[in-house]
Amino acid sequence: MVHLIRNSLRPVPRKHRAAVAAELRKVYTAPDAALDALAAFAGTDLGRRYPQAARIWETAWERFVPFLAFTPAVRKLLYTTNSIESLSYQLRKVTKARGHFPTDDAVVKLLWPAIVNIEDKRARQRAARARQDGIRAGYPGRLIEGTKTYGWTDALNELAAAYPGRIR
Repeated sequence: MVHLIRNSLRPVPRKHRAAVAAELRKVYTAPDAALDALAAFAGTDLGRRYPQAARIWETAWERFVPFLAFTPAVRKLLYTTNSIESLSYQLRKVTKARGHFPTDDAVVKLLWPAIVNIEDKRARQRAARARQDGIRAGYPGRLIEGTKTYGWTDALNELAAAYPGRIR
């Protein structure tokens, strides 16, 4: 979603981006009628002024439709995958030098310390940023970057039902 929104805002001048983003939000948060919301956007003054923004959504529609099958709770979790992509990239760097793993335990023995090291590095970066921004030292930190996400249980249950056997 984040990439689709960024791509659709690329041809829009900065002074109109907030308004166009607000209109496009109606498309990806529409419970049932996302295509109607996109058509409504295309019919607005902003949609007529920046038709390429709507065209980007139309071009990506087939890849966007599966996102609409989920409830708003899951959509919120799937909105951006940047943190997941970042962790996956760092774990690929760790496993790249290895040819194969004889057992699942061998993978865990390699990846678990890597995850701990990645989180330690991120914690040091957060602490340095907090010192730089003047945040008090006793402020409780979080393991995950960004805002807190609620509704994981419902979202995981829905994903487990949608993809049986893939989520434990």
